[in-house]
Amino acid sequence: MNDMALNSGWLLRVRGLTKIYGQPDGDSIARTGPQASTNICPVTGAIVACAGIDFDLYPGEVLGVVGESGSGKSTLVQLLYFDQPPTAGSAFFTALDNGTTDLFTLSNQRRRHVRNHLLGMVYQNPRDGLNFNFTAGGNIAEKLIMAGSMNVASIRERSSNLLRQTEVPVARMDQTPRTFSGGMQQRVQISKAIANHPPLLFLDEVTSGLDVSVQAKVLDMIRQIQSELGISMIVVSHDLGVIRMLTDRTLVLKNGRIVESGLTDQILQDPQHAYTQLLVSSLL
Repeated sequence: MNDMALNSGWLLRVRGLTKIYGQPDGDSIARTGPQASTNICPVTGAIVACAGIDFDLYPGEVLGVVGESGSGKSTLVQLLYFDQPPTAGSAFFTALDNGTTDLFTLSNQRRRHVRNHLLGMVYQNPRDGLNFNFTAGGNIAEKLIMAGSMNVASIRERSSNLLRQTEVPVARMDQTPRTFSGGMQQRVQISKAIANHPPLLFLDEVTSGLDVSVQAKVLDMIRQIQSELGISMIVVSHDLGVIRMLTDRTLVLKNGRIVESGLTDQILQDPQHAYTQLLVSSLL
């Protein structure tokens, strides 16, 4: 990366991010995408989950990623959180080596360091982000211990404070998440994700499956946490109401490609791409 790129103020820079499942040939990407109305290659059967994704994320910014099921939005954050390897592309993160090292070239040890110290993830299904055999406090402690915290008293105090911040009764700290409601499980997952003050948090369909009243409370809490901590976030959702409430800027994905990007208010008020217009009209 050159000096100009380093000094342009971004926190995360993603270029050419691509994930293909199966056995593609040299034309699989060209045969898929919005113009083909599919992400499945008709010749090889390879699934182009996302292709050529480019974007920058800035400090303190909340970026929305919206699209229907199968658009590639969840794959995008899973790649950035190292849940799966990319087929191609690069990602640079100024919290690591001042943004000079491609995240996808890191050793497994350094990837673990980035996940434990610099990133947080809140999954759609709390079972993907929590150990249901641990207590609520134990789940948060696990994240703190992986990042090097060893003092039991300070870990317990930090866990209590986080649960309080996310409106989980501290009296239930020693109960397992399996005894909690879906909304409460998401709150515990958020507590765990922000335990180490990460500069970047991924939120993947965090309100799916929750009652509308619970959704509103969880979204209010996320907005408050972002305001208080200034964490940059990437918010994945199929729900434009969630995107409108939480995000500053939005990427619209269809068949694994970005078809529109811009300020969230502009996209919702004056969508340019036919697919975005369809999404917005469905919200009205």
